[in-house]
Amino acid sequence: MANFYETGPAKPVTESVRVDKVTPGARARHNIRAAAVILFAIIGLIPIFIMVVTAFKTRADVVAVPPKVLFQPTLEGFVFLLTERVVLPPAALAEKKQSLEQLDWMERVAMASGQTITGPSDYVRRLWNSVIIAGISTLISVFLGLLAAYAFSRFPIAGKDDLLFFILSTRMLPAVVVTIPLFLMYRQFGLHDTHLGMILLYTAFNLSLAVWLLKGFIDEIPKEYEEAALVDGYSRMQAFRKIVIPQAATGIAATTVFSVIFAWNEYAFALMLTSEEARTAPPSIATMLGRGGIEWSAIAAGSLGFLIPVVIVTFILRKYLLRGVTFGAIRQ
Repeated sequence: MANFYETGPAKPVTESVRVDKVTPGARARHNIRAAAVILFAIIGLIPIFIMVVTAFKTRADVVAVPPKVLFQPTLEGFVFLLTERVVLPPAALAEKKQSLEQLDWMERVAMASGQTITGPSDYVRRLWNSVIIAGISTLISVFLGLLAAYAFSRFPIAGKDDLLFFILSTRMLPAVVVTIPLFLMYRQFGLHDTHLGMILLYTAFNLSLAVWLLKGFIDEIPKEYEEAALVDGYSRMQAFRKIVIPQAATGIAATTVFSVIFAWNEYAFALMLTSEEARTAPPSIATMLGRGGIEWSAIAAGSLGFLIPVVIVTFILRKYLLRGVTFGAIRQ
């Protein structure tokens, strides 16, 4: 007789998994948000598209009414951007066209508009000024900001909150408010139209941003890491160099990108405090004039050439930018 209490083989226990189905309403809301993002992206990219298209148009196509959507691309705008030219009289133009095969492609493009090239323009030199001023000022501001942010984060400082607010207040004034006092001071100290003057100015304005961003990153690094390093015999500077800096590398990269963008795009100070030697690309592009009219294709080409470097840098460091914006938003 079988035992009443005898149990059979154990049945495998199956864990029920709950699958949340996407409701039609949630799917519709998601599609609406995606469509809104795409729409805003398209609207924001329209000026960039117009700038790129204008850079490859001739002067006649640029001012055509209605605007031409289909046109023959040309490098006329880039030639006008990189060269200085003069308008030739009809007799000289006809004589020069006889030897058209012996001219280089830039000269042939200029000849098509009745001009001849007399030399290079100042655009490349002013773009190089932007690289020098933006690069050096960014390095100095990030270095000084890192030291100041570490001090504010780790050491007890009397009036810390007031000092941090004072540092931040330097970014609250519009540039035009302090341009005239700075112009008078720079003229007195011989810093007007110098690379040193612009580097010092951009460093001072970037320093507040660097301090505040980097302090948020360093605050998130546990102090126990440094305390353990100090117990192991590290000095304070060694702990800062080998513990804090690697941990704050993301914040340093994000701060660098933001500082580069400000120094690269700054217009008001560069327009008022420079004239020839240290003038950067933004004011030179805006004041570009042609022979007998404004050369919109050259201005668009200069804007495109000025935009490409900062777009490349921002694209390479895009993940650091996102983390730089959101870091510290959620604390344990």
